[in-house]
Amino acid sequence: MNKNKGNVPKIRFPGFTSPWEQRKLGDMGKTFTGLSGKTKDDFGHGGAEFVTYMNIFSNSLTNTDQIEKVEIDERQNEVEYGDIFFTTSSETPEEVGMSSVWLGNKPNVYLNSFCFGYRPTKKLDPYYMAYMLRSPDVRKKFLFLAQGISRYNISKTKVMELSVPIPKVEEQIVIGQFFNQLSDLITLHQRKLNHLQDKKKGLLQKMFPKSGQCFPELRFPGFTDPWEQRKVGDLGNIITGSTPPTNDLSNYGGEYLFVSPADIQGARYVENTNTTLSEKGFRMSRILKEGSILFVSIGSTIGKVAQTKRLSVTNQQINAIEVNDILDKDFIYSLMETKAKTIKGLAATQAVPIVNKTSFTDVDVYIPENLKEQSQIGKVFKQLDNLITLHQRKLSHLQELKKALLQQMFV
Repeated sequence: MNKNKGNVPKIRFPGFTSPWEQRKLGDMGKTFTGLSGKTKDDFGHGGAEFVTYMNIFSNSLTNTDQIEKVEIDERQNEVEYGDIFFTTSSETPEEVGMSSVWLGNKPNVYLNSFCFGYRPTKKLDPYYMAYMLRSPDVRKKFLFLAQGISRYNISKTKVMELSVPIPKVEEQIVIGQFFNQLSDLITLHQRKLNHLQDKKKGLLQKMFPKSGQCFPELRFPGFTDPWEQRKVGDLGNIITGSTPPTNDLSNYGGEYLFVSPADIQGARYVENTNTTLSEKGFRMSRILKEGSILFVSIGSTIGKVAQTKRLSVTNQQINAIEVNDILDKDFIYSLMETKAKTIKGLAATQAVPIVNKTSFTDVDVYIPENLKEQSQIGKVFKQLDNLITLHQRKLSHLQELKKALLQQMFV
């Protein structure tokens, strides 16, 4: 790839040197309307199908498998390969005019009534159009067209007046293929991640006893004893976090982690936090040991679980378990994941949901008395979590790469 100046992108494939043109959409195609004259009784059945609003909103390339049934008549506009769909309204201006390209060849497919269609009359690569119309610079142009207060709308006429970057068709094809391959790679990693997450969910259900039972469905060979009933309070020291005085800025801005619910984002370990503490703020707080289990107990995200990787402090929305030395910390982490739904159900009904420390401590759990069995179970889920984290990082890297290239490969 080469870098160029002028009316060309920052990053470009070798062999292309011609400047790009800015051309109005209205000069390269014509619009058509979605379904009209339909009532709710026409949907959910029938010999035809239609593309939904959310399908268009969510996908650069329309998902041809996610279309729904509708009764149709001859007055409607059937969609064709290469058609581009635009949403016309949204709750935020940033989401108005989202585009999606149709690459299906199915007959009797139509467009929903909350979007309009665009059919190119000039030769345009559909893959290029799909990614160009979602590039940051082009999306800004749509943002400027959004009108409204509580709900934002966009004029079809105004959209047709928008100028968009158009290179020669040969370059369009190369760019379109590149982004399509990158998108396929992202989809592949997302599927792998989803598979691992589903596998973990299934194993959690099988390797821990169901409610009120003392034997798990799936067990390592050599272990036959029933699991023992305990309370969460028996697992270790239960510590509710606190917040150092915020009016004293010297308590903040150091190297020590200060964990809030917002820092618990699905990964097992909390390695970074939005807010950090100075040594002064850290020392006046309730310091948690490495391997402690964090459980969000206040707010809309009650039930989120994490584990400390080093000495840490939490705010008062989190109850922590400093696990007893006679128990396996990794096993207890997975155990608490299985109890998240139960504990969330204990939240008091009020403006801000809360599971108080007493209720949290009193929750029943079942654990194997044999430390070796605990350790083997803990090891399985720790390895799974590490694998999930690895795939999540790969996926995030690819998503960030795509985002950066969308910024730099279009004018």
